[in-house]
Formats: sequence, C-alpha cells, structure tokens
Amino acid sequence: MLTKEQIAQRIAQELQDGFYVNLGIGIPTLVPNYIPDGVHVVLQSENGMLGIGAFPTDDKVDADLINAGKQTVTMVKGASLFSSAESFAMIRGGHLDLTILGAMEVSENGDIANWKIPGKLVKGMGGAMDLVASSRNIIVAMQHTNRRGASKVLKKCTLPITGVGCVKKIVSNMAVMDILPEGGFKLLERAPNVSVKQIQEATEGKLIIEGEIPEMKF
Repeated sequence: MLTKEQIAQRIAQELQDGFYVNLGIGIPTLVPNYIPDGVHVVLQSENGMLGIGAFPTDDKVDADLINAGKQTVTMVKGASLFSSAESFAMIRGGHLDLTILGAMEVSENGDIANWKIPGKLVKGMGGAMDLVASSRNIIVAMQHTNRRGASKVLKKCTLPITGVGCVKKIVSNMAVMDILPEGGFKLLERAPNVSVKQIQEATEGKLIIEGEIPEMKF
C-alpha cells in the first residue's frame, strides 16, 4: 500500500507545465514536494494566495502566510496576495486547470463526499463546493478503505455529497483509476505488490479491468 507521501508523489506526475492548481487540505498539500523537474505550476489557495511555495523551515516560518488548511507556507517569486472574494472569482470563473482534493467517499459516477460526517461538528464546508462546481479537472487523493476495511470507492456515496459527477481520477493507496463518463472505475495502475484481486475486493463500485494492469512507477 502507498503511504500518503507516495500518493502525493504519484499525483504530481499528473501536473503539466503552466498549470494553475488548487490543493485541498490533507494529502494534496504534499504534492508540491514532488513536482517533476522542468514542470512549472502556479499553486492557488482559496484564502487568497497565488504562487504558493514549499513548506518553510523553522527559521523561515511566517505566521501570516498560511494556506487554506491553516498550514504555514512560503511564496515563490512573483506571488500575489488578494481577498478571498477575488480568489473565488478565479475559482468560479473556471481559471484553474486542476484541483486536487481529499475525499471520504467517491461514487462510480464521480460524485464526491468530502466535507461532513453526520453527527460530527464541522466549521463549515470551506471552498470545496465552489471548487467541484467550477474546476475543469478534479483528481482525488484518498485511502481506498476506511479504518474498518470498508470500501470508500462506492456505487453511491453514503455521506453528504459535495459535488455530483465531477471527479475525473482517483489516486488511492492501492490504485490509480479513471472515472468513466458512463460510470465505473477504470483501473489504470496498481500500487507495488498490490494485486488486482485485492483492489477488486476493496472496491464496492463497478471496477473495469482491461488487459494487464501495470504497477505504478515513481
């Protein structure tokens, strides 16, 4: 099974030169650590930053520079700060090339649930609903199963839905899968030493397997 860092490393391979990218909290915030050489992307944070840099070393921490997950960050040369209103105008205007989000559940038709567990206190939905409604391409970084071993890759989401039919790809700790327009998870790659059978057993939704499934490469 992949670690959180390896999930982020695999997702970084999806980045293309010149992309404007929004990173959700959790695993997605690790992606900048693995951006391939020669690929230059601009990272956007919904709280009003464009041009996020790496996480700071202890001697470079500035408590005023935080991402949407309240983590301290740095800014690259040419970065800018602005109001959250301008930030959401970028998001809602469809100006992002890619959004990378965490999720608690994803359905076989691309629905995502990632903002609330009934009965648990949450501060709010954040910007996730705007992101899933506006982004042209959404990749989800997630664990394939929950702590009890139950699948989080489902026929239908059981938790409150954040967005409908919006997820294009999933990178889990077990596999890389595309979500097909007609529905279903198409298995593209498997984690090292994880078998197709293990992925089948961990996937409640429709899993489409065509030919030999290669192991992920890092």
